[in-house]
Amino acid sequence: MNFQASNRDASGLRFAVVVGRFNHLIGVRLLEGCVSELVARGADAGEIDVFWVPGAFEIPQAARLAAGSGRYAAVVTLGAVIRGGTPHFDYVCDAVTDGVREVIRDTGVPVAFGVLTTDDAEQALSRAGGPGHNNGSDAAAAAVEMARLRSSFADTPR
Repeated sequence: MNFQASNRDASGLRFAVVVGRFNHLIGVRLLEGCVSELVARGADAGEIDVFWVPGAFEIPQAARLAAGSGRYAAVVTLGAVIRGGTPHFDYVCDAVTDGVREVIRDTGVPVAFGVLTTDDAEQALSRAGGPGHNNGSDAAAAAVEMARLRSSFADTPR
């Protein structure tokens, strides 16, 4: 059995970050965590392109455009959907998760999912830079690791 070591070095990689503007404060905090993590892992801040979209529902389309461009090693999606008093929450959550999954399936480009789905704003704030935790950082770390994993398959002789 052969195990491949995870490579968590972002040096030389270019990233697209798609952020939903709805629940803007949460998006900003997730973005800060994401960029901070990418830079800490060696990414050049000039190689991180940020695309703001109106809300979480629009994230998959922008992620598909970024992934399809061929310019990025990985795409990070960030945003927040906070439960309200209507079924709208469920529809948006389903659309975002399904849409991001389809981008991964259709393009083969790694897309990290950093879209929060919470019951209230307090939960969202806690996951976006609350005490010791930021899901934007987690999504960035996943994007780096998956980008390196993908490139390791490209470098493997057949």
